[in-house]
Amino acid sequence: MAVMIKIKRVIKHTFAAGRKRVLSDAALERLSKAVAQGELGHSGEIRICVEARLPDSYLLRPHDMRRIVRQRAVAQFGKLRVWDTEHNNGVLIYLLLVEHAIEIVADRGISCHVSAQVWEGVVQRLAQQLKAGKFEQGLEQAVDDVASHLRLHFAAEQDAPNPNELPDIPHAV
Repeated sequence: MAVMIKIKRVIKHTFAAGRKRVLSDAALERLSKAVAQGELGHSGEIRICVEARLPDSYLLRPHDMRRIVRQRAVAQFGKLRVWDTEHNNGVLIYLLLVEHAIEIVADRGISCHVSAQVWEGVVQRLAQQLKAGKFEQGLEQAVDDVASHLRLHFAAEQDAPNPNELPDIPHAV
């Protein structure tokens, strides 16, 4: 039974590789600007990662898909260096298109202020937009939601330097 599930998973992800991108270059540029705008007024960093499918190394793992998606999101959090901010207040918005999965990974500096239930609300609002085919608008709203929590807990100090520690352009593969 478990072997059959893994075979179906591999087939599903293999055929997803040929799917058309859901975000155009122009949409990625607009989302980059939305992230830059969303990072004003606080010291946090926001990254977006959109993947069409999982890498092969994840497909044969003996876990359920929810756990595998979370593992991948956490791996991308590390790979994209979202953890590498001065105040440990980076947040990753992760989409795995083939599984219709969304994860929010927040660094320890912000996660101690914002509950998992609050992040789940961000995920649910984004999921509604994605179901309606509004990928760009949904991601812009998610960036705004994340930014509002970062402003609440990590407001930028007047006249203090606020360097952009991470790239604003979404990582889309």
